Amino acid sequence: MSWRVVTVSSIAKLDYKMDYLVVRTQETVKKIHLSEISVLAIESTAVSLTAYLLCELTKRKIDIVFCDEKRFPLSMVIPFYGCHDTSLKFRNQIKWRQETKDLLWTEIIRGKINGQIAILESLEKRESGLLRSYLLQLLPGDVTNREGHAAKIY
Repeated sequence: MSWRVVTVSSIAKLDYKMDYLVVRTQETVKKIHLSEISVLAIESTAVSLTAYLLCELTKRKIDIVFCDEKRFPLSMVIPFYGCHDTSLKFRNQIKWRQETKDLLWTEIIRGKINGQIAILESLEKRESGLLRSYLLQLLPGDVTNREGHAAKIY
């Protein structure tokens, strides 16, 4: 049962050896069994890792998050085959009507802008009001690019 979130924040070399994630730093070598890991967060750009390790983590459905030099999440590795019917789900989603895809995309954008508003309000920034007006202007499929405008203001 995976339960651990492993965060690598400094210079390190990561590799795989006999079902273990091996973390080598200048001072230490640590091993963590892959069955214990649910998320691997790489917070430093000074980390190198092997392709074999990436493959093993992906096979075991361990989420991998890469951060930039400011430690902000930048990307995530997502396995293509998360469960027994992933391919069927992909095929069904491709067959969705364009209106359904547009509505789903609009809801994703709405969630992103709401998240940005929450952060701006917690920082007491007045730009949150402008982002709220973008939510009212949001059209199916975001044809007016409210996401881009909100990102620029954010």
